[in-house]
Amino acid sequence: MNRKILVLPAVAGLLVPALAACGGSDGGSDGGDAIVTGTTDRFIATKDAPAPVDPAYSYDVGSWNVLRQTVQTLMIQPRGEGEPVPEAAESCRFTDTGNERYVCKLREGLKFSDGGTVTAEDVKYSVDRARAIEADSGVFALLSTIDTVETSGDREVIFHLKTSDATFPYKLSTPVAGIVNPDDYAKDKLRDGFEISGSGPYTLKPEVKDGEMVSAAFTKNPHYKGSLKVNNEKVDLRSFKDADTMGGALEKGDIDVMTRSMSPEQIQKLSESADTDIELVEIQGLEIRYLGFDTDAATVRDKAVRQAMAQLIDRSALVSKVYGTQAEPLYSMVPAAITGHSNSFFNKYGDPDVTKAKNLLTDANVATPVKLTLNYTTDHYGAATQQEFELLRKQLNDSGLFDVTIKGTAWDAFVPAERKGSYEVYGMGWFPDFPDADNFIAPFLDEDNFLNSPYANNRIIDSLIPQSRREADRLAASDPLTEIQDIVAEDVPLLPLWQGKQYVAARDDITGTAYVVNSSSTLQLWELNRGVGG
Repeated sequence: MNRKILVLPAVAGLLVPALAACGGSDGGSDGGDAIVTGTTDRFIATKDAPAPVDPAYSYDVGSWNVLRQTVQTLMIQPRGEGEPVPEAAESCRFTDTGNERYVCKLREGLKFSDGGTVTAEDVKYSVDRARAIEADSGVFALLSTIDTVETSGDREVIFHLKTSDATFPYKLSTPVAGIVNPDDYAKDKLRDGFEISGSGPYTLKPEVKDGEMVSAAFTKNPHYKGSLKVNNEKVDLRSFKDADTMGGALEKGDIDVMTRSMSPEQIQKLSESADTDIELVEIQGLEIRYLGFDTDAATVRDKAVRQAMAQLIDRSALVSKVYGTQAEPLYSMVPAAITGHSNSFFNKYGDPDVTKAKNLLTDANVATPVKLTLNYTTDHYGAATQQEFELLRKQLNDSGLFDVTIKGTAWDAFVPAERKGSYEVYGMGWFPDFPDADNFIAPFLDEDNFLNSPYANNRIIDSLIPQSRREADRLAASDPLTEIQDIVAEDVPLLPLWQGKQYVAARDDITGTAYVVNSSSTLQLWELNRGVGG
């Protein structure tokens, strides 16, 4: 078996700058059947979240991957990783030494998918709209360093920042900064449902059943002008209820490509299979998993309780028993190999130790066993999540210091409940918006954090995050970033568990699979094409 196992460079500090492919939507296949791609992501419009694919609301990897195919951004993360490069823009740059004034010039001839001209005013409208709506998803916080946006003529957009922000080009590559058609998006209201009006490489035709988008037909946008080479005419993205069903569809040839999330058992099976019709691609990723705490909840308000959990959880055993070689223990919210990473939790707690955990609780006069519930989502991060939480419960309860129960909830109900503060402890995953340490820190710890966490550390918010953002050389930001990670290890508002790899499985006649997902879990469907199977 000529099994393709491929690990791509995927992290800031190790990234090799690369040019994005140029030439608009030229090239690609000459028509024929759509390339069918499977995912276990679900796309549901509910009363609490009626606008799942509005760029001003959307803030999960699944819906962002729909938007990245359809809504164009000024900047984009390049094919081979590295610094963001212009996409809808012809050029973008800081025009001052303090990284507080950022100017972008649009490409000539940009059009929305309906043929209407894209102007600088449309960019301003889109960005200002997301900032003004302040959706409860918290995605607007990515634009929090913007003070004002102005335009000069039809093609120049000027961003005036409140403070220095060397990460701003990355933020302009995220869907919240996507350019939408003002004719279809009200200034002060989210757009309900699954319709999208943008200028990206594809148009979207959703198939919706009972408020859920079960399939998305992406067709090459004839009006697209940008940095991407679109290698196919059409891709269908189909949502499956679980990894096993998706895997069965790949084996039968009902789909061509299988993306997130595959189960550990599936990945192991595919890696050992002698089936030459299916290839497995391993791509280095930056996905992390962690526990979050409602630090106002009575059971975990005392940080000694959270510290004791950090002292007890055996990450190595958790990873080896549940995920095997597909994940690695994580001792910081910032993944290993990202510039600025520090093993702060290991430095403070070392190996799991029941005696040390008991002393933490005794010194804080916390009665044991501490009774609490660990909440997790049943249908968003893969089938192994339940097994993971069963093992976490066992590790904590076996110490005699905790009396833990676990509770699983479907994602569409889990997220609103977490944001309302219904959970004392909850498990979450994070797929970065962009590959920089700031994006593993600010979304959780800055003002307007997306978890709606009550935890706030003034030194982190007022001093350390702004200090780190002043450094265009990210190595120079290591000191404030390390201090932030050390504070998190001391206060434990979040408890990192592991970081994972990414996998794509595809029929052997499909090309472009090495680049169809990048390190930030961005789905790049324009990379796919049909070759010759065999």
